[in-house]
Amino acid sequence: MTSSPPMVAVIGPVEPELLDAWISHYQGLGVTRFHLAFHFPDHAGVIARERVLGVCRRHGIVPGEISVGPWHEDTNTALRDAQRDIAGPGWHLIADSDEFHAYPAPLPELLASAESAGTGTIGGLMLDRISADGSLTACDWSRGLDASYPLGGFLTHRLLRGDPRKIVLAHSSVTVDSGNHRAEGHRPTNRPPVVVHHFKWRAGVSDDLERRVRNFTDGSWQARGPAVAAEASRLLNHLDRHDGRISTQLATVPFRPVTRDAVPSWWAAEATRIVATWRPPRRQNEPGSMISSPSP
Repeated sequence: MTSSPPMVAVIGPVEPELLDAWISHYQGLGVTRFHLAFHFPDHAGVIARERVLGVCRRHGIVPGEISVGPWHEDTNTALRDAQRDIAGPGWHLIADSDEFHAYPAPLPELLASAESAGTGTIGGLMLDRISADGSLTACDWSRGLDASYPLGGFLTHRLLRGDPRKIVLAHSSVTVDSGNHRAEGHRPTNRPPVVVHHFKWRAGVSDDLERRVRNFTDGSWQARGPAVAAEASRLLNHLDRHDGRISTQLATVPFRPVTRDAVPSWWAAEATRIVATWRPPRRQNEPGSMISSPSP
């Protein structure tokens, strides 16, 4: 593959091994320029912060900005957009630190198609990765991410009722919304969408979600709406009902063996259907909305 567009991302206090694997993954896809901002909320200690920054520097990447403080919903957006400005004109590759893209076609082919379509965007869809028994375990780095989290399913879409779509590449002229989920007026046309392997469901995520719900609820962290806290609450409620695990037996969220090395045979049909039909769930107090049934 030819050289990829520059990567633009905001990195939090993740495990150093995850950041190392993430950088290596995108270097393997041809990325040579990384424009990374780092944000560390108040609970992240100095030692954890320096370990993460150390990984960045060992790869020869100079942090673009280092921010400390509350993690408001718009924090990532502001940091990301500042790095996009620095990255300059052209296409930007965008991913969170737990997102690993797998392209269903060569990247130059995807970019050429997007240029012809004039959308200024290339879209992806999150494929949530979990451990074999659904437990929130730490990655066994001697085996790697695929072996530690061998199952993939549409957890964000079907259980959390969140937006599973991602803008994975955007032209510098296109404004990308919070969370990289959409770009108003620039809906991606690439089909199937890019596979976004989402390795969020690891050890420590329940603590992170509880903190998110608490801080967004009491106003310590500012949110634009209730969606972020609501999605976190749905996952926490699910864990409470399933002994702290993500159930692998849900009829609504089938989990199947997947790897980053191969696009699943079922991906094109199922993923295309999701991105074509996905709509934000109505809130219960909106006219015409239905009372949602409890999460599985």
